[in-house]
Amino acid sequence: MKKKAVFLDRDGTVIIDKIYLNDPSQIDYLPGVFEALRQLQEAGFIFVIVTNQSGVARGIVQIENIEKIHEIISRDFAQHGVHFAGFYYAPYSVESNHPMRKPNPGMLEAGAKEHGIDLSQSWMIGDRMTDVEAGLRAGTKTVLLAGHEVPPEGTPRGPDFIAHGLMEAAQWILKSRG
Repeated sequence: MKKKAVFLDRDGTVIIDKIYLNDPSQIDYLPGVFEALRQLQEAGFIFVIVTNQSGVARGIVQIENIEKIHEIISRDFAQHGVHFAGFYYAPYSVESNHPMRKPNPGMLEAGAKEHGIDLSQSWMIGDRMTDVEAGLRAGTKTVLLAGHEVPPEGTPRGPDFIAHGLMEAAQWILKSRG
């Protein structure tokens, strides 16, 4: 049986967006993230981080630091009983239109294939419309975290829900899964 997952953007969704985070000691978590994911995990969801990291292409962020940041995030969540199935990052420039770079669905599709995920039973949560678009293109339901962007007027396909933080997103997902 295929698994259901919550795909999560990293910066501005799970951790505070420091704009091109390259220093693993600078990780700061957003409020309620550990409890939100614990509740979703108890409901049977697995988690996959999918993050654009154009700072690599710009020479601002080193891949070994991205991997260290992901190790620390994984360790910190494990201390709260929450486990990630995988971490995917797209180190390509904004202009590249690389299939792995959101709004393209490549990272979600790779995660689904590698971890046996049913995209139609899964969610994408992020703080940018590129996250929403990647989720829509992959066939997931979507949540936009309020604060950075709003769906443009007349957007044919917007997010299923706009939440104020990961806890509200988790509560919506848990309520919606009937």
